[in-house]
Amino acid sequence: MSGRTSAATSGRTSPVTRRPRGTRAAARRRWAADLALLVLAAGFALPLAWLLLSSVDAEAGLRVRLPEEATTENFEAVLTEEITFVPLLNSLVLCGGATAVTVCCAALAAYPLSRFRSRLVRPYLLTILFATSLPVTAVMVPVYGMFVQVELIDTVHGTALFLAAAQLPMSVWLMKNFMDGVPVSLEEAAWTDGASSTQALTRIVLPLMGPGVAVVTVFSFVAMWGNFFVPFMLLLSPEKMPASVSVFTFFGNTGSVVYGQLAAFSLLYSAPAILLHLLIARRLGGGFALGGAVKG
Repeated sequence: MSGRTSAATSGRTSPVTRRPRGTRAAARRRWAADLALLVLAAGFALPLAWLLLSSVDAEAGLRVRLPEEATTENFEAVLTEEITFVPLLNSLVLCGGATAVTVCCAALAAYPLSRFRSRLVRPYLLTILFATSLPVTAVMVPVYGMFVQVELIDTVHGTALFLAAAQLPMSVWLMKNFMDGVPVSLEEAAWTDGASSTQALTRIVLPLMGPGVAVVTVFSFVAMWGNFFVPFMLLLSPEKMPASVSVFTFFGNTGSVVYGQLAAFSLLYSAPAILLHLLIARRLGGGFALGGAVKG
């Protein structure tokens, strides 16, 4: 009797221990997705590994390899006033000023688009969206001619204004979307207390959408920081060239490239953009400070 019971019990429990086909298929898909993500991560990590390793390799080449002996010769060669310090200062002045103009103008342009209802809002947004799809190379010839006529060629402030104008359409789109998340009731309360529209924007809306302003700032600065073509066309004096243009000097006329110095300069060139992101990373990770703001 006990033998029959054990046999029946084993017959009933054995199918439960088998993994269903659907579970095995899901596991294979999960493994395939993880493998694809690892390959994608390796594609991003290899160039960064080349930068780090080549910057301390006196005999660096195109291959990713461990240096036989780590050295600081590449950094010592590029840490000069002519190669690094002056171009980086030019980039900070150029891109920092252009970013400030872009963020201010984007906030002023996004405010009426976000708060006022009109039939012209959507066509206007679609128009500036179309402006973002125009390649900068398509407008550089008329822009160059205009800069020559108004005597803005080879000027840092003229180049900064053009960089800000080129970055403004996308910044307006981003700023408007973030501004839509701030309740209008908060501004109405400020208006009741006697605040003007400008005061409501600067003291209520912009502080509450701090993460949005941070996103627009980083997005604009990084896009301008890596721009090569515009400063190369509009700036003529070597002492005014930003770091994005001076990096071209590491490529020789005969095709020879000093890879170690190029990697060291690239790390130094990337430092300001990375530092800016780290400084406002907490603002990027936080949500809008609206908790309890509409209560009472």
